[in-house]
Amino acid sequence: MITATQMRGARAMTGMSIEQLAAASGLPAATIETMERDERDGEPHALLAVRQALEAAGIIFIASGNHDEGGPGVRLRARTGVDEGIRPENLNAANDD
Repeated sequence: MITATQMRGARAMTGMSIEQLAAASGLPAATIETMERDERDGEPHALLAVRQALEAAGIIFIASGNHDEGGPGVRLRARTGVDEGIRPENLNAANDD
C-alpha cells in the first residue's frame, strides 16, 4: 500500500495540512497523525482513503522496485494546464501581489 514516509512526503509536496488531508480523506486528524508516525501497516480502508485523497491532489505513489535505485517514493503528477504566470515585460505595480 503506502508508507508513513510516503504520506508525510506527499502531504508536504501538496502543501496539505493534516486537517486538510483528514477532511479530504474523511478520516479524523488524529488518525492521519497516527498513520504518519507509525511505520507499521495501518487499516486498509484508512490507507486507501488517504491514498485516494493524495492522488486526487496530484500525487503519484512509486512502489519499491519501480526504479533502479531507492525504495518507495512519491512524485507530483505532470500538470496539463500550465500557468506560466505573468511575463516579465508585463510586470507592473497593478499586478504586483
